[in-house]
Amino acid sequence: MTDLTGAAALSIDVEDWFHSENVKAVVPRDSWDGCVSRVARNTERMLEILAKRNTPATFFVLGWVAERFPHLVPAIAAAGHEVASHGYGHELVYRMTPEAFAADIDRSRKLLEDQSGRTVLGYRAPCFSITDWAVDLLQEAGYAYDSSMVPALAHDRYGRLDAVDGRQPIIRLREGFDEVCVSCLQVGSRGLPWGGGGYFRLAPYALWLRGVAAIRRSGQPYVFYIHPWEIDPDHPVPPGMSAVNRFRQRVGLNRCEDRFAAIAGDFEWSTIESLIDRWRGAEAAPEAPPSVIAAQTNERRS
Repeated sequence: MTDLTGAAALSIDVEDWFHSENVKAVVPRDSWDGCVSRVARNTERMLEILAKRNTPATFFVLGWVAERFPHLVPAIAAAGHEVASHGYGHELVYRMTPEAFAADIDRSRKLLEDQSGRTVLGYRAPCFSITDWAVDLLQEAGYAYDSSMVPALAHDRYGRLDAVDGRQPIIRLREGFDEVCVSCLQVGSRGLPWGGGGYFRLAPYALWLRGVAAIRRSGQPYVFYIHPWEIDPDHPVPPGMSAVNRFRQRVGLNRCEDRFAAIAGDFEWSTIESLIDRWRGAEAAPEAPPSVIAAQTNERRS
């Protein structure tokens, strides 16, 4: 496995609170345009936080959001961040037909490229719902990487890729197409999701940092994600949510902006595109002679 000790990539999945799978049962899709939107203000706040820390990030932008708030993607690009796709309509991939998925990712990519003036290389599936048949369609649509795999214990929403087992955080799935996994923390034979979301909001921050340190010491890169609605404890709480989904949506929201600001300044971050470039460079580099490898190993131990 390529040693990427110390590498870290920060990513933001740009969607509104009512796009969350947690509220899907009580906020139907045809009501989205009537919901109180908070995604623009929350995304702008995240841009401010990153700017203060001179921190780059990859923004996986939902096409639905980009279309309704056309100033956001140009602002993200102008700030020097990577613009990537979160699809258009926030449908879970494994619930779509291949034809519907192909139309969704093509619509999103063209919209984001028109608004940013840049080539969009990356994709992340809503709720990490990637599946094997989607990979060829992503590459055919012009994408160069996916970052939807969470190689953790079974999850009721996550998708799977047969080629990914968690031992390699970045994998060449096809010639010219890579998978970048969201970070997990190995505990025995299991992987705990340690890349963001509700786990980030729930765990004590000091404990979270210890887990991140363990991942980075192992030679793996750390890949983190967050949503704009997670820094907004005042976003609406629709009636009728189940206790489980309400917990998933609301836990730790009151402290998440401070945590995001802290973690944004705690590491030297890169975009996911830059992380892949570093990985490719390390893969292509000639192997050092055994004497050099031994010297490097001894230096790390001392």
